Amino acid sequence: MTHPLDLSVAEMAARVNDPGDDLTARTLVDEALRRIEVLDARVKAFLVVTPELAREQADAVDAKVAAGERAGPLAGVPLAVKDNLAVPGVPLTCGSKILGEYVPPTWATCVERAVAAGCCIVGKTNLDEFAMGSSTENSAFGPSRNPYDLERVPGGSSGGSAAAVASGMVPLAFGSDTGGSIRQPAALCGIVGIKPSYGRVSRNGLVAFASSLDQPGPFARSVDDAATLLKAMAGVDPLDATSYPFEHEVVDHGEAPASGEVLGDLRIGRVTEFGLQQEGADCAARDLVEATCTTLVEKGAEQHEIAMPVAAQGIPIYYLVAPAEASSNLARYDGVRYGHRTDDAGSLIEMYAKTRDEGFGAEVKRRILLGTFALSAGYADAYYKQAMASRAALRDAFRAAFETVDVIISATTPSPAFRLGEKVDDPLEMYLCDVLTVAANLSGVPAMSIPVGQDERGLPLGLQIWAPLGREDVMLAVAREMEQVAGCRYTPPALAAEVMS
Repeated sequence: MTHPLDLSVAEMAARVNDPGDDLTARTLVDEALRRIEVLDARVKAFLVVTPELAREQADAVDAKVAAGERAGPLAGVPLAVKDNLAVPGVPLTCGSKILGEYVPPTWATCVERAVAAGCCIVGKTNLDEFAMGSSTENSAFGPSRNPYDLERVPGGSSGGSAAAVASGMVPLAFGSDTGGSIRQPAALCGIVGIKPSYGRVSRNGLVAFASSLDQPGPFARSVDDAATLLKAMAGVDPLDATSYPFEHEVVDHGEAPASGEVLGDLRIGRVTEFGLQQEGADCAARDLVEATCTTLVEKGAEQHEIAMPVAAQGIPIYYLVAPAEASSNLARYDGVRYGHRTDDAGSLIEMYAKTRDEGFGAEVKRRILLGTFALSAGYADAYYKQAMASRAALRDAFRAAFETVDVIISATTPSPAFRLGEKVDDPLEMYLCDVLTVAANLSGVPAMSIPVGQDERGLPLGLQIWAPLGREDVMLAVAREMEQVAGCRYTPPALAAEVMS
């Protein structure tokens, strides 16, 4: 018999909202906490589990329903939160030692909105330090593991959130995406992950890495589940000046077009530079994407090839822009205002230096140095300003492409999950894990990863869907169609059978 925690989130919430049903929010939360207890010692998705908070929120949902009120579209649904998003009263680490025992006093807006919609927070998840990484191996608290193979990475930086959903511990999780940090782990863990349009979701309460690139987003087991959470978390926020009132709203499962209504008029773009011809690309990823696109064309969609030479510059552009912004944003961690402070310093300058040396990990230091160099006198014109000009050209190229196609489709990653430790000594090889994802952040457009199948070893691979700025409705409609006609669905790992009925 299927446990209610394995239903769609819409079904869970509908049952919890029904006073005549015996399913309660407390039942869902207790089951999620049980699964975490059974599995997380091996998966290591969570940095902290919050049973008291989750049960308090669940009891509030159940009390609301008992009083004859509707508790929201996500009533009782357990939620995991990436540990760079603020939850008041719960430690916030960003996967780093520099924050020490810092506990935020306020909510991240997107998390607060999810709780208002009925979600119950069961814990904070692991991440690469300050969201800088592609494997979760940069966490100061050790790596998370891929539920499909515990000797492999779950991706990053939101690897803990992806692993928590893929293993069946929770149905929903929050991540953040600066250069692929939702989509890449979603692909490697065989689930759905969405990077919204820049400005769709408030960044208030999200600890900044690169402010012009960061965007919170959802992980889920299905497109509809992800859309329901995205709709709850989205919207203009007066606390974030970059949030934007897009004309087209996020469409959830209740408003989605019927199956078969999308493909007849759909124009699919295939960017030549995203064709996985680069060295190290995995043929399985290419073949699965090609097979899926062939299926869509057979169902009536049109396919168009698009040349976008500037897209090939995505990685060098990103690794100048993002570190430059990180250099500015992370200057606040100085040992004075909050977080870690060294006890062994003879002067203020020495205290700054030692605090940062002790508190930051190697990858964060590397990016701060790179960004500081790119912004320094005599080099800003040659590096940072050139990167910003190329970024503008990339944005223009996507705008032009979407005048001729409705969506762009590509692989999400060049290859499936790699082994723990395989790339840690080669930063460039690690950075290339995001070669197919960074362009969406640089241009601001929405993009998402959905499961497209597995290779011969049973390792998941993802397909990426890109849409015009503010058109998550189009992106989600295409993704739903792919679930229906091309079988792009989550398949639980063997490990999940221990907890899923």
